[in-house]
Amino acid sequence: MSVATKENAWDLVCEHVQDVGLRRHMLAVGTAMRWYADQLGEDADYWETVGIIHDFDWEIHPDLDRHPIKGADILRDRGWDEDTIRTILSHYTGGTGVEREKPIDFALLACDEITGLIIATALVRPSKNIGDVKLKSIRKKWKDRRFAAGVDRDHVEEVTADFSRVCYDNGLELWAHIGNVLTAMQGTADVLDLDGRLAVE
Repeated sequence: MSVATKENAWDLVCEHVQDVGLRRHMLAVGTAMRWYADQLGEDADYWETVGIIHDFDWEIHPDLDRHPIKGADILRDRGWDEDTIRTILSHYTGGTGVEREKPIDFALLACDEITGLIIATALVRPSKNIGDVKLKSIRKKWKDRRFAAGVDRDHVEEVTADFSRVCYDNGLELWAHIGNVLTAMQGTADVLDLDGRLAVE
């Protein structure tokens, strides 16, 4: 029986994911999830764990016909609890049929894609330091849809609105959310390797 802990999640990621960028993405989502759990009075360790594990099978199932459904099978085989598996499945309702129900489900989807734009914005800076990234820089990159083209801006707006409705009574505006995720990621720049170390390699 695998307990849903950050350590167990990271072990699973390291077993199935070799790509540094994909690992960074999952850590970033975990960081953002922890930040929001603290704000909402939820279990921060658990929310971070779910964020870290949500894409663990993407490298071995790199298409939406299999991810995250096949990943859920692996989690069950390893003894992960059904509630965690349900949340993972809910981040792709279109393929799994599992609807978002709980605050953690809405937070996961709201934090998922936007981390990609923030990471890309940090990595194009000469310093490679997320601490140097300002919200206005992300706004500029947001408008250029060729930049980090894999980040679906319309989808980010939609899932942020859903998160705002469910968890903030419609009080969380898109750019406040993006600023929150940026702040969370800046707080773990060393974990994400976005503290400038990549500029000297």
